[in-house]
Amino acid sequence: MATKKSGFRPAFRITPTIARDLMRIEAMKHAIEALPITPRMLANLRETARLFSTHYSTMIEGNLLTQEEVTQVIAEDHHFPGRERDEREVRGYYAALDEVERLAQRPSEFTEKSAQSLHALVMGGGKTRSRPTPYRDGQNVIKDSKTRSIVYMPPEAKDVPALMAELIAWINVEDDLPVPLKAAIAHYQYATVHPYYDGNGRTARLLTTLILHMGGYGLKGLYALEEYYARDLKAYYGALTVGPSHNYYMGRAIADITGWIAYFIEGMATSFEHVQTQASREAQAGAGDRSQLLRRLDARQRRVLVLFQRSREVTAKEIAELFGFHPRTAAALCQRWVAERFLIVSDASRKARRYRPVDEIEAHIGDL
Repeated sequence: MATKKSGFRPAFRITPTIARDLMRIEAMKHAIEALPITPRMLANLRETARLFSTHYSTMIEGNLLTQEEVTQVIAEDHHFPGRERDEREVRGYYAALDEVERLAQRPSEFTEKSAQSLHALVMGGGKTRSRPTPYRDGQNVIKDSKTRSIVYMPPEAKDVPALMAELIAWINVEDDLPVPLKAAIAHYQYATVHPYYDGNGRTARLLTTLILHMGGYGLKGLYALEEYYARDLKAYYGALTVGPSHNYYMGRAIADITGWIAYFIEGMATSFEHVQTQASREAQAGAGDRSQLLRRLDARQRRVLVLFQRSREVTAKEIAELFGFHPRTAAALCQRWVAERFLIVSDASRKARRYRPVDEIEAHIGDL
């Protein structure tokens, strides 16, 4: 299939500060990829990052749910009377993060339909069958919540399809820029086009995450750039406010976006450093837990854990085959291990009695 060329040409400069922060990002990326993070720790850290992303991205748009309440909505399907809209927003964003991960696995090009589907999930409260959202059919404006003055007037609806086609084409063909710069530019341009009446900011941030994942900067899904933005919303919106006028057609379309890129890259470097610190701490704690656990086990117990990495329950016969024992010897060993609180009988009613490690040890099986 022929690749559609893009007429989109952003104007910016690589300043010494941007170059320095790009090097910070690379250093943290390699440091985090080298950490001995176990699957269990990785899953916990990733889920925490996803919940943080959901909380902060929706908070930027005025969602009033706390981080704890967002976790309750997602993990426990908890409902807060009178906060149904806030619940829909966090469910939508969380579902869209799932879609981002799925899209990042695809070898094919990112399409306009994919971008529209992300927006549909954001606005549909997480309904997986939401149809791709068509672009707005009229003019919208962004106003200051206090003064009600116009902060930004996006392009007219008739120009949105062509501008979005250019942006998506640029995302697919641009391979000369460092991926973080590409993500920063895409975020800016999506917010500039403002293709919908609502949900533009959330979708722009999701698009940023997708580009980073597709370009090898997924960082195992451990970061939440949204937290950086939300910590200082004035700086976030200030960096996005570019050009001599609030009108798209009076300067913003061709404005120099070096300031926005500097802000974005600094935020990405800061977020990556935070992840490196947190992941290092978790890895060290996990290593200590594993070391303490292994010191309590004898050589045979450590060896038999290999069986439990494959299956949650095993029989005395399987243990006999592992060590080359007679089945009766293995059965007696299992009885001794039950008495020593290494194993428990998982189902005594079965003819072939099955065993599993006690809860304390079983919780660390994935770490070994």
